[in-house]
Amino acid sequence: MSAFLTLDSVSARTADQTLFHDLTCAIGAERVGVVGRNGAGKSTLLRIAAGLAEPSSGTVRRAGTVGILQQDMPGEWSVSEALGVANRLETLERILAGNGTANDFDTADWTLESRIGAALLQVGLPDLPLDRRLRTLSGGERMRVGIARLVIEAPDLLLLDEPTNNLDVAGRAAIRGLMRDWSGGVVVASHDRELLEDVDRILELTTIGARSFGGGWSAFVAARDKDRRRASAELERADASVRKARQAAQAQREAKERRDRAGRAFASKGSEPKLLLDARAERAENSGGRAQAINDRRLGEALTEAEEARARVEVLTPLTIALPPSGLPSAASVLSMDGVVAKAGDRLLGPWNLRINGPERVALKGPNGSGKTTLLRVAAGLLTPVAGTVHRAKGRIVILDQHVSLLHPDKSILDNIRRLHPDTSDEEAYAICARFAFRNRDANQVVRTLSGGERLRAGLAAMLSGSTPPWLVILDEPTNHLDIDSVEFLENALRDFDGALLVVSHDQSFVERVGFDRVYEL
Repeated sequence: MSAFLTLDSVSARTADQTLFHDLTCAIGAERVGVVGRNGAGKSTLLRIAAGLAEPSSGTVRRAGTVGILQQDMPGEWSVSEALGVANRLETLERILAGNGTANDFDTADWTLESRIGAALLQVGLPDLPLDRRLRTLSGGERMRVGIARLVIEAPDLLLLDEPTNNLDVAGRAAIRGLMRDWSGGVVVASHDRELLEDVDRILELTTIGARSFGGGWSAFVAARDKDRRRASAELERADASVRKARQAAQAQREAKERRDRAGRAFASKGSEPKLLLDARAERAENSGGRAQAINDRRLGEALTEAEEARARVEVLTPLTIALPPSGLPSAASVLSMDGVVAKAGDRLLGPWNLRINGPERVALKGPNGSGKTTLLRVAAGLLTPVAGTVHRAKGRIVILDQHVSLLHPDKSILDNIRRLHPDTSDEEAYAICARFAFRNRDANQVVRTLSGGERLRAGLAAMLSGSTPPWLVILDEPTNHLDIDSVEFLENALRDFDGALLVVSHDQSFVERVGFDRVYEL
């Protein structure tokens, strides 16, 4: 298999850290998933592959055309501009209007219109006007226009950076279809485990290097978990070696002290010549020095081995916490919405009828633009409906959006806890931070400097740790912008939560792993 992209000892660094180093791989007509914690360099790797950024070291060779999915197209662009065909369509229009130049006839692509139609049909937008502005499209529709552009351009290698973020079921299906049917190579950086199940291999970026695993997500998880168990066992053995080396060093020191005491007692008798006593003392000192040097070397080696093993465990082992209990009675009425109609812009949404009693878990689903976020805002008391009635368990409902906007970005985690819970003492605030794995100085980190997973953890700490625990937790697309480790952390925390949940998520793997009692469709 010839390679469209070859990376040889490629490294990427920022001003203050190394993202990844010595990455060597070749990518041909295959589907490669790229995973890693936030900040590991996934987006940087794709930019290097596309030629939009230079590596800090190493070489990059491209043997074919490369296309990258555009996700930040200006809202004022027309669909034809977003498809990258506006100028070529103008050429055809001039020719058909009788105003074509010689250059127009030389460059005219008479298959273009049919290829545009086929591409829009493939992504589920067959009747989309080419002069329509992107700002009038939903996020999912914009993404599908971006996919159609790639279909028209037909590059040898596709680069996709978190392509399913903010997409509904139809949009996610379009991305999966694009990857499945592509005849060239695909590199996708994603935390969408359903999407990653379809790849041929997974490249993981970590602080200790890059590793390649054959197969899709399930095969990767099996290999990753095996690595975690092996790393933990290596750390246990290394720690045991450190204890043994320290015990040996202590035993050697105690033996030397006993010999020294015995030597001093013997010398105090005065029964041996001084010359002989000095010789004995020198031999004992040399012997003790050699033993001490051996023990010091063994202890140093054991400490180095333990430090390396601990570093591997820190990279591999996921974070776990336990959410505080809600105290929710099994029959309590948590939320009741009857005939609710809400306004979003110039649209009326609803009517909605929804009840949550006791620790029920409800997954809210619907296509992009159907009003899911609006319903959540009404449920949380952040938006007043224009019709219908809403009854809530007063003071017992909290909401966390995907941007964790309840946290002030320029304040520390600790200060946010104090701001949201002013009756909390300094000692209690530090204890709250520690329960969510922000210990000691970590509690003083400024929110805007946190990774997506850290920001989520801080948001959970601030949301769940008041004097009155919430009964209902509302989450709006909580896995967007999270790496897979953080998604798994959230899944574990929510699975063990004893309160009620109302969650919007297009991540089917997340929905299945958390476990919901029912689905409310919009």
